[in-house]
Formats: sequence, C-alpha cells, structure tokens
Amino acid sequence: MVKAIIIDDEKKSRLALVSLLERYCPNVIISGEAPGVQTGIKQIKENKPDVIFLDIQMQDGSGFRLLESFDEIKFEIVFTTAFDQYAIKAIKYSALDYLLKPIIPEELIEAVRKVEEKKIIKNSNINQNIDVLLDNLKTTNAESKKIILTTAEKIHVIHVSEILRCESDNYYTNFFFTDGTKLLISKTLKENERMLKDHNFIRPHKSHLINVSYIKGYMKNDGGFILMSDNSKVPVSRRRKELIIETINNL
Repeated sequence: MVKAIIIDDEKKSRLALVSLLERYCPNVIISGEAPGVQTGIKQIKENKPDVIFLDIQMQDGSGFRLLESFDEIKFEIVFTTAFDQYAIKAIKYSALDYLLKPIIPEELIEAVRKVEEKKIIKNSNINQNIDVLLDNLKTTNAESKKIILTTAEKIHVIHVSEILRCESDNYYTNFFFTDGTKLLISKTLKENERMLKDHNFIRPHKSHLINVSYIKGYMKNDGGFILMSDNSKVPVSRRRKELIIETINNL
C-alpha cells in the first residue's frame, strides 16, 4: 500500500483527488490532507507519507517553499497544478512528476504506478531531483539551467549548455556533449525537443536536434548539412532547409 497526503488550498480540488484515488487507485491510503504550506509540513512530519500530491500555488506560499523546509526528503512528490508553463518546465527538467488539473484518471493511475515502482525497487533519487528543481527556479540565466537525464546505470545532472546535439535511436535518444562524451536516454527525440526547444535548440532533421550555439556552418554539398563544433555533420531535411539557413544567417 502507498500512504499519501494531499496538500492543496482548494477544498474542491482535494475532494476531487480523494474521489479519484478511491475509485481508481485503491492501493493508496490517504493519511492526511492540508490546505497550505505550514499545515502540509505538519502533516508530512506526523504521517511520514510515501507520496505527497502537492499544489504549486497556495495562499500561504508555494509548494516549492514547502520542499525547501526539509533538509532531506523521504517521500515522492506528484505536483498538481493548473497550467503554469514556467513551473511545469522546471518540473520536467528535474524529472519529477506532475498532473494538470482537472486530473485525468489515466494520468493519475500512471503517476501512482511510478511511485509504487520506486517504493518496491528503492531507486528514488528524490533529493537530487529537488535540488535541480530549486536551483533552476532560482536562476534566470538560461545557460545555468540544469537537466536530469536518466540512463540504465544512473542519474546524470547536466547543464543544458553542455548539450551539443541529440540524435534519435528509435525510442531512445543519444545525447552528445561538448566534452566529447555521450549518453543513451530512454526518451524519444520528440520528448527531448519539447524540453529543449526554448534553449536555443532546433531540429533540422527528423532524427536530429542541435544546439544552435555550436554550429560552425552550413555546407551545401551532399544535399546540405550542418557542421557542428565537434566536426560532426548533421543532415538537413528539404522542408526545413530554408528555416535552418535563415537561423544560421542570424547567428
């Protein structure tokens, strides 16, 4: 069984989540509810949950402020929020889970499944994830932003500015870094594009995503390709060629 606490300043939201959990996730025991940051901290200390469902914006502060009050976090976190683009982006970078309100049952079931899996195999690195989240929220410098990449072996904390390019490998993505190393990540290129597109990354080809900062030039021979700072050659698809040339000309 999974012990859960719901922290949300909207009573309707708490009741709706309780109802969904009771209906779709009978393996979850709701051990407490709280309408704010201070009451949430009290509930967590008293009940020692496996997971908290945490609203981002509440009347007495943010869910992020609640997390900062703990020296060590020993529970999983699923953020629950209405659409907040900035916060959601930070959550994605830190590889934490979130649910958009109104919560869809299938997404809730999947979030609970992930919590159960981490509890069983004891592979949580939650404090590392939270550190990345809070660091990213505090910095406005895009080059200082961090991202968590998970391989079969370990969790990697990477500065976005260290990513040179990404290349699709079916349902996986190869990340190539400025120091010459690479990692194979179990996410599609499309998923990584959604996360990196606001950080100077463009997709010149269906199988490639590149950091504009490391483009050396555009070569017209062999159908056209981009030469990167590590001398790798990235193909350019015909339908994206005009946009890519325009982007390079504006560098």
